[in-house]
Amino acid sequence: MKIKVLGALNAEFEGISVVPSAGKPRQILALLALYPGRVVPVPTLMEEIWGTDLPQSSMTTLQTYILQLRRLLGTAMGPDVPGSAKDVLATRYGGYLLQIPAEAVDAFTYERLVTEGRQAYEDGEDERAATVLRRALDLWDGPALVDVRVGPVLEIEAMRLEQSRLVARERRIDADLRLGQARRTHRRTHRPDRPPPPARRAALPGHGGALPLRQAGRRPRRLPQAPPAAHRRTRRRTLPATAAAAPGDARRRPAPGHRGGPPAHLHVRPVRGMRRRCPRRPAGPGRPAPAGSAAAAAARPGPPASPRG
Repeated sequence: MKIKVLGALNAEFEGISVVPSAGKPRQILALLALYPGRVVPVPTLMEEIWGTDLPQSSMTTLQTYILQLRRLLGTAMGPDVPGSAKDVLATRYGGYLLQIPAEAVDAFTYERLVTEGRQAYEDGEDERAATVLRRALDLWDGPALVDVRVGPVLEIEAMRLEQSRLVARERRIDADLRLGQARRTHRRTHRPDRPPPPARRAALPGHGGALPLRQAGRRPRRLPQAPPAAHRRTRRRTLPATAAAAPGDARRRPAPGHRGGPPAHLHVRPVRGMRRRCPRRPAGPGRPAPAGSAAAAAARPGPPASPRG
C-alpha cells in the first residue's frame, strides 16, 4: 500500500485507489496515514472532524466512516490477498491503527532524506547533500494535503511539513553555492510567483557582489561612470543654443498682424455707464497727453495773432 500526502491525497493498494470521495473519511485516512503503525486516539479523530462542537452521535458516525474505509480496502485487496481490511485498519483500545510500514507514506520518505541530507551538509559532503535534498524536494507535487479539508490537527501537520520544505530548500541552495553552482541555483529558484527568501537573495548572482559571480565562473563588470567634467561643461554651454522652445510658447505667441486686444471675431461692445477709473498717466517726453485734457488744450496751436497797426 502506498499513500501520498505531499500534494493531493492518494492511497493505492496494488494500483487500485482506496481514497474515499466524502470529505470526513478523507480526513480520517490522511490523519491515520501521518501516524502509520501508531494508534490514533478516538478523541483526536473526533477533534479533527468536528472540532470542539461534537454531535450527539459522534461515536456512531465515526464508526461508520471507519467502515467505509474498510470496504474500500477490502475491494482493493480482493479475496486472494491474505488477511482482511480489519488487519490493515485495525481497532485498538481507545483508537484506530493503520498497519503499514512508515516507508509506504511519502512524508516519512521525505523526512528520512532530509535528515540524511542535513547530516551530509554538516559533514562537508556538499555534492551528496545537494543530491539527497533534491531527491527529497522532488517528492512534492504541491502543498501538503491540498485537496483535503483540514481540521485543527491536520492543519498543524501540514504547516510543519511546509516549514520543513522551506528549510530543506534553503539548505540545498547552500550546498549548491558551496559547490560553485550558483548560476543553476539562480535559474531554478528565480520564479515570478515564488521569489527567493530574503536571507538567500543576497547570495544569488546579481545581489551579493563579486564573490558569487566568481564562484559561477563570471567576471564582475564595472558600472557605467558619469561623463567627464569637460563633457558636462560642453553640454552646459551648447544646451541653451540648441534647446527647443517650450510646448506652450506656440500658444502664447501672437499671430502675425495682431496688435493686442480681443480678437476681431468676438465683437466686444462697451458697457454703457462704465467709466475708466484707472488714473491717467501724466504726459511726458515722447508720450502725448490724452485728448480733452488741459495739457492737450495748452499744447494745441492757436490762430496766428494779427499785427497791430
